[in-house]
Amino acid sequence: MAPAHRCPLCRQTFFCGRGHVYSRKHQRQLKVALDRLLPQVEAARRAIRTAQVERYVPEHDRCCWCLCCSCEVRKHLSHGNLTVLHGGLLEHLASPGHKKATNRFWWENKAEVHMKEKFLISPQDYAQFKKSMVKGLDSYEEKEDEVIKEMAAQIREVEHSRQEVVRSVLEPQAVPDPEEGSSAPGSWKGTNSQVACTSERPLYLDLPLAQELDWMDTGQSLTFIGHQDTPGVGNIHSGATPPWVIQDEDYSSGNQQIGPSYEEFLKEKEKQKLKKLPSERVGANFDHSSTTTPGWLPSFGRVWNNGRRWQSRHQFKIEDVARNKQQSHKEN
Repeated sequence: MAPAHRCPLCRQTFFCGRGHVYSRKHQRQLKVALDRLLPQVEAARRAIRTAQVERYVPEHDRCCWCLCCSCEVRKHLSHGNLTVLHGGLLEHLASPGHKKATNRFWWENKAEVHMKEKFLISPQDYAQFKKSMVKGLDSYEEKEDEVIKEMAAQIREVEHSRQEVVRSVLEPQAVPDPEEGSSAPGSWKGTNSQVACTSERPLYLDLPLAQELDWMDTGQSLTFIGHQDTPGVGNIHSGATPPWVIQDEDYSSGNQQIGPSYEEFLKEKEKQKLKKLPSERVGANFDHSSTTTPGWLPSFGRVWNNGRRWQSRHQFKIEDVARNKQQSHKEN
C-alpha cells in the first residue's frame, strides 16, 4: 500500500502515492490557485518601468500569499512616511529563494511549464525597477516641494490680507476741513455730527456712517416723551440697591427654615432605596403603619424545630379549634 500523501491544494489525504497530481481535480485546483495569484504578479510587472511612490497609509501594510513559497509576502515596500507600490512583491519574486521554491512547486504539482516564467522576475527587470524607483522618488519630492510652495504662498496671501484689514481699522480717518468744504450750515452740522459719531464709535466697528445718519437726513421730527422714572423708587443707575440684594419681609426674621427637614430627607432617601428593589417582591405593597393582632399569621415555627410537618398541621388545627371555643365563650 502506498504511503499517505497530503495535498495542500486539494486539502485531502490520498493513499495512491504521487499519482494524485495527475488527476483532473488536482489540476483544476492548481489552475484556480495560480489564477488567484497571477493578477497581483501582473500588476507588479507593470510597475517595473514606472514605479509609483505615495505617502504611507495603513492600507499599504497588506500582504499576499505566495503559493510557491507557502508564506505571506508584503505587497508594498514602505520606509518612513513613503511607500513604493508593489515594491515588496517584486523584491520577493526576484529573490533566489523564490526561484528555487517555484521550481520545486512546479515539479511537485506538475504545472504547465510555460506558466512558470510569469511568476518569476529576472535580475535585469529588478535592476530596471530600482532605477525607476529612484526617478519616482525624485518626482515625488518635486511634487511635495511644489505643494509646500503653494501652501506657503496661500499662507502669505492670507497673512497679507489680514494685515491690510488691521491696518485699515487702526489708521485714523481723515476729517475734512469745514473752511474748504461747503459753507452751508446744514453741511457743517452734518460734518460735526459725523465726526462725533466717528469718535464715539469703537475702532473695531467699521460700519458705514450713511446708514446711521439716514434718520437725520430725512427731516423727521422726534418727540421727547420725558423720563420714565417711578417716583420714590430708585434704580441701579441712580445708586439704589439692586432688587436681588434686598431681603424679603418673609425671610427677614431668619426663623423660617429653607428646604425640607432632616427627617423628611431620611424618609425620601429610604423611598429612593425601595424604588431600586423589584416591584413584584413579597411584601412590596404591605402597609407597615397598619396595626395587626399577634394571631394574624399561623405559628409554623415548630416545623423547623422538631417533629414532622403533618404533626404541626394537626397541632395547629387543634389550637385553632380551642381558640375559637374561647372566643365563643367570651362572646356568650
